[in-house]
Amino acid sequence: MRRILICAAGGSPSTNFVRSLRKIEGAFFLVGIDCDPYTLHRAETDVKYLVPRADDPRYLPVLKEIIKRERIDFIHAQNDFELEFISQYRDELGTKVFLPPQETIEICMDKFLSYERWESAGIKVPKTLLLHNEDDLKRAMELCGPRVWLRNIKGAAGNGSFPTNDYNEALEWIESHNGWGHFTAAKCLTKDTVTWMSIWYEGELIVAQGRKRLSWELGNRAPSGVTGVTGTGLTYGDSELDTIAIKTVMAVDTKPHGIFSVDCTYDEEGIPNPTEINIGRFFTTHLFFTEAGLNMPHIYTNLALGDAVPTIPIKMNPLPSGLLWIRGVDFLPVLTTMETIDEAKKKLDELLGELHV
Repeated sequence: MRRILICAAGGSPSTNFVRSLRKIEGAFFLVGIDCDPYTLHRAETDVKYLVPRADDPRYLPVLKEIIKRERIDFIHAQNDFELEFISQYRDELGTKVFLPPQETIEICMDKFLSYERWESAGIKVPKTLLLHNEDDLKRAMELCGPRVWLRNIKGAAGNGSFPTNDYNEALEWIESHNGWGHFTAAKCLTKDTVTWMSIWYEGELIVAQGRKRLSWELGNRAPSGVTGVTGTGLTYGDSELDTIAIKTVMAVDTKPHGIFSVDCTYDEEGIPNPTEINIGRFFTTHLFFTEAGLNMPHIYTNLALGDAVPTIPIKMNPLPSGLLWIRGVDFLPVLTTMETIDEAKKKLDELLGELHV
């Protein structure tokens, strides 16, 4: 039985990873760590350890000791903070990782550096400026406006994101977030977004699957409407998206290795523009694909360990389009189809017709 260490094990992203590996009965012994003493107890791992935060100097020695005690074969993180740390200290941990080079990690975790790579590669991206001062903001409003998208170059879950067409509002937002030097302003695109999640091994694409986001969970609680928490996802296969996503990955690493999850937003011409690559980790709702028949965490973990990889007859979008994953706080997610949604709408139309309203 292979022994896997999972960081931030009490969080939703890691829990979906755990649940995916649990589908392979008896294959893995799972060790969970978490720096939060409360969320730790939500972890569904075989063993749980409370650890310091990754920015605490005690984190590395504690992590190394747990790896040694538990005879860990492989470590995986589902959050940027710990993933960046693990990448930096990968040679000291005494266990396997499955990550691209440190340079690739750094580029993908800086949204402005990523943007520069994509623009240089001729990939269509929204005009973006890094904001150092008020003059930069004024210039951004002129070049990227009338409506701009403000966000932090670091972080997940829509960190610091805010759309506006008002200079004073933008200025107040940036200053309230101490954002000079690490906030960007970009041309606002549409609300339609899509994610292309892929696994690579030494430059070879192993498998990739597209997913559209139909709604954000708790989107009405965020100023931008973006929470980083998908409410409803839809399996989606599109050759244009596949081509753009592959170019997006290759622009940051010519020999991709590990997980590259490309986020895109559609422009007014209906073209998906890359906005970030979630590097080294799956998007939070990857259990969706597992339940639909594509267990990417199992494929990824076997690759990392050098074990036999499950047969993948179709590498690009192996799942049928139109599958839905509907989720929310305190609800078990539901796997269904667009047909069921359309049927409910049809019945409502019929009822309204009978009532003549």
